[in-house]
Amino acid sequence: MRLFNDMTMQLEEFVPLEEGKVKMYACGPTVYNYIHVGNARPIILFDVLRRYLEYRGYQVTFVQNFTDVDDKIIRKANEEGVDSSDIAKKYIEEYWTDAKGLGVRPATVHPKATENIGQIIKMVKTLVDKGFAYEVNGDVYFRTRQFPDYGKLSHQPLEELQAGARIDVNDIKEDPLDFALWNAAKPGEPSWKSPWGAGRPGWHIECSAMSSRYLGDTMDIHCGGSDLIFPHHENEIAQSEAASGKPFVRYWVHNGFINVDNRKMSKSLGNFFTVREAAAAYGYDCIRMFMLMSHYRSPLNYSGEILTQAKNALERLSTAKDNLDFFAENGAPGEMTPEEAAFAASLDGYRAKFCRAMDDDFNTADAIAVIFELVREINSAVTPSASPTRALAQACRKIYLELSDVLGIPFQAKKEELTPEQEALFAARREARKAKNWAESDRLRDALKAQGILVEDTPQGMKWKRA
Repeated sequence: MRLFNDMTMQLEEFVPLEEGKVKMYACGPTVYNYIHVGNARPIILFDVLRRYLEYRGYQVTFVQNFTDVDDKIIRKANEEGVDSSDIAKKYIEEYWTDAKGLGVRPATVHPKATENIGQIIKMVKTLVDKGFAYEVNGDVYFRTRQFPDYGKLSHQPLEELQAGARIDVNDIKEDPLDFALWNAAKPGEPSWKSPWGAGRPGWHIECSAMSSRYLGDTMDIHCGGSDLIFPHHENEIAQSEAASGKPFVRYWVHNGFINVDNRKMSKSLGNFFTVREAAAAYGYDCIRMFMLMSHYRSPLNYSGEILTQAKNALERLSTAKDNLDFFAENGAPGEMTPEEAAFAASLDGYRAKFCRAMDDDFNTADAIAVIFELVREINSAVTPSASPTRALAQACRKIYLELSDVLGIPFQAKKEELTPEQEALFAARREARKAKNWAESDRLRDALKAQGILVEDTPQGMKWKRA
């Protein structure tokens, strides 16, 4: 498997630190609002990366944090006249609603910043003791120039970084590039005791402290959105490696932006759509499918048209599953014919082709194309006219669901079942056909059609779908 490593700016063979095991960290949300569609992209994509690594036999320890103390959370709490912990708790619960809807599995660990204050203080103290950090009036800052490799992830020299718009200039800092590790307490803000007085952690130190607690000093994969490369991930590297003296991350993996009118979707620009809003219009399933249909490093334009395309693609895949479900239950009994057995064996080639796509820099777009090829192949063999055996349908269904599950493809179940009245009409028609009462059969078919139920007669029995 090869991954594009943003540290080296090239594709590299993936070799974990410990054979058979992967330590993986993803920056989670700052919980002050509903997640937007741009936030959902890394959440979905790195859920799939974890699924694929596990599919290939790795034991994955996946850590995704919650930033539950932050300026944005405090502002939101002040606006609503509640405690900041209430805001954090509310939007963590809302996150879980959206994550479940998107088919995202919980990480191995979901640490919160406020539950790791002791670990954070310990790391800040280490940096102060080593001369990499200093205290001013209860604030603690990291000496960026003390870390010679600063800028190695963003590939920018210090001079360019100093001129960057995102550098926080503060008169009390030794250098404009220095960044906060610990913030002195302010009235009305949450705070914790520390060697430098009451205060709260800076944003960057949270991830370093939590990742070191659960994954050790060096992890295999650190992932997140491209907007986190600088300054967040750059600062994580500096403080983590300065504290431990060891390499922090082996592979840096970042997804491209979600754009609206060719501008990055973000809360600060006001051009964002929450996952909740998009799900109300198109469904959670379509959002997940939308994310998987492009390469993770490519920018992705959000539009109703593209979400509709994702919906149509998902419907085709769901129809294929429904077809296999039907023949797995209603196909001919007995073992596969020699021709069917040869066909089923040939499908293993799609498993290999799927893995080649995923091994080539986690290419979900090509992997989905392989699944559509598999569907076309299966649809040609598992048809009413071919009178397939149940054994063949079950073998086709097995590999189809196996590969689909790696991507977490959210097959759409029939939105509604038949009503009791329709079930009675359906059963009566089955009996009429057995009795060869074709006039009654036609009448019942028309009665079902009048209620929006289209009936198809196959050698394996009756099938129905909504008009």
